[in-house]
Amino acid sequence: MVFVINVLESWPRYERDKKFLNYSPHTLKSYKIQCRLLHEFIGDMDMGEVTYEQLKDYFAEQGHLKPASIGHRVRFVQSLFRWAIDEGYIPKNPATKLREPKIGLRVPKFLSEEDMEALRESCRCPKEHAIVEFMYTTGCRIGEVSLVDKKDINWGNKSVIVMGKGDKEREVYFNSKCFFWLKKYVESRKDNDPALFVTDRAPRRMSIARMREIIKAVAVRADIEASVYPHRLRHSYATHLLDNGAPMEAIQQLMGHAKQETTQLYARLSGERRKELYKRYF
Repeated sequence: MVFVINVLESWPRYERDKKFLNYSPHTLKSYKIQCRLLHEFIGDMDMGEVTYEQLKDYFAEQGHLKPASIGHRVRFVQSLFRWAIDEGYIPKNPATKLREPKIGLRVPKFLSEEDMEALRESCRCPKEHAIVEFMYTTGCRIGEVSLVDKKDINWGNKSVIVMGKGDKEREVYFNSKCFFWLKKYVESRKDNDPALFVTDRAPRRMSIARMREIIKAVAVRADIEASVYPHRLRHSYATHLLDNGAPMEAIQQLMGHAKQETTQLYARLSGERRKELYKRYF
């Protein structure tokens, strides 16, 4: 028996099932927006009546978006209709033939070691030092940093277990400079919140947006010409590891990359940097 259900009506049930499968809140929040956009285009028609041609028309209207953004929407639509098939809501999957657009190879942007030192020198308090050092020396994604609790820190071997993409745990490490500022920051706090980084007023877990603001403010003070944001610190971490001779396999594990191809981008980045240095000094 096939049930009649439209895209918007499917969301609460889809969300429930994906929560059970440990989809991240960030992913589900984004998918909820994608669900609303798809419904606005398709309307209240039964999901079982949606055709491949209609889905192609939906994505054709989004030509103004970057390929990565369109790819994100394609993945949601594929996931939604696969779920509808599995649950018996539709007899045929119209999204089977959908393909993500090809994304051009983008070389990650990084900060030079000189810029990193300028960033460090522009920190004004233990919290700013701790955030900058932790993000840079662990190479963590900002979403991973926001979830870290104080109890996750292993002070003895300067490491921390973080929850990465796909709810995969991995161990990352930090250096002595980071150890110093983390200790100083944590010991300066008077609150009992379990989070590693908290807000100043009514201390509670610091949001990703607030962390971005802090990094941006420090960068403005440092008067760094390049744009500075949390993920650029992660790119800088990988690039500096590679420049210092770290094996590609080790970088892949430390970064939490599922595919080696992702890590290989940094090899190209290192080559671009060598070319830049040659032009500058020869």
